[in-house]
Amino acid sequence: MVIERFKNGQPRPVYERAAADGRLMPDGLRYVDSWVEAGFARCFQLMECDDLTLLMTWIANWSDLVDFEVVPVVTSAQAAAAVKTAT
Repeated sequence: MVIERFKNGQPRPVYERAAADGRLMPDGLRYVDSWVEAGFARCFQLMECDDLTLLMTWIANWSDLVDFEVVPVVTSAQAAAAVKTAT
């Protein structure tokens, strides 16, 4: 899960770049879905990849407009299976 905070509280430059240039993702990085906080302070994006450098490349493409926090997540089913095998 990628949590984005728009620099200076300004989402407009992000949306303008995305409209002009797309998501600027390297091959192998997969966008799953995103949700934007009602007040436009943060965006939550679910991304998938097997190579962390792909995610870091994508972040570098947007770091002038967005501050990023990356939180590794698994599905609830994956977490339940991990708990089951660990106990």
